[in-house]
Amino acid sequence: MLTTLLQDKQGFHDTVDRLCRHYDGKKIDIVAGIEARGFIFASSSRLPIGAGFVPVRKPKKLPSTTASVTYHLEYGTDQLEIHEDAVRPGQSVLLCDDLLATGGTAAAAIQLTRKLGAR
Repeated sequence: MLTTLLQDKQGFHDTVDRLCRHYDGKKIDIVAGIEARGFIFASSSRLPIGAGFVPVRKPKKLPSTTASVTYHLEYGTDQLEIHEDAVRPGQSVLLCDDLLATGGTAAAAIQLTRKLGAR
């Protein structure tokens, strides 16, 4: 369970540390967290990596002008949004989420950041 890991101070620290070590020496400008639990790992990981944090959210949750992408689910469609100025062309973005089932949400987040010119 994710909440059990989050309660364990050392376990959570070790998890974030291992995630970040995987990216040692790589240039990462932004760590983007996919709503909602992806925010936890993205915001925690961005500090040791030395990057900024950007939320990728469901529609109408962000206060400023957004870019969006619609993607297909097993039983319909959904949408993700990001602030239009959240990433700049050429920036390197690391996406974080807590779960990868079909990969549809992650693929949509990749499409969304690329739409803004990021890598």
